[in-house]
Amino acid sequence: MKINSLYPVIATDKLEIIKDFYKTCLDLGVTYDSDWYISMRTASEPFFELALLDYKHPSLPEAFQKPTSGVLINIEVEDVDAVHDRFVSLGIEMVLDIRSEEWGQRHFIVQDPNGILIDVIQNIQPEGEYKEQYK
Repeated sequence: MKINSLYPVIATDKLEIIKDFYKTCLDLGVTYDSDWYISMRTASEPFFELALLDYKHPSLPEAFQKPTSGVLINIEVEDVDAVHDRFVSLGIEMVLDIRSEEWGQRHFIVQDPNGILIDVIQNIQPEGEYKEQYK
């Protein structure tokens, strides 16, 4: 099987609010915009995509027509401190403030308006027993 694209779709009733959040925070551009579905992606290659879906739309099976929850989106960046400073300047509340972890990540976590967690990560040198776990 050849996969052409793979991206999360967030089911929500806050399409415009969440679209503005991802445009502002992650500089995602809109590639498709309707009253029930919005497709977004990064401006440069490699392209990363995200979509938003009105959870009441009939394309979603009725038993699953509810807002997305319990999801954590990891975003790896080159300079997590700069991204953290930018988010702070935008007034975005931290769920987990920036810190370095011994398993090899410097990161922080924020929450989008739908409750989706976004873990912004920069890989760093792992410490101790974690060094041996990397392949």
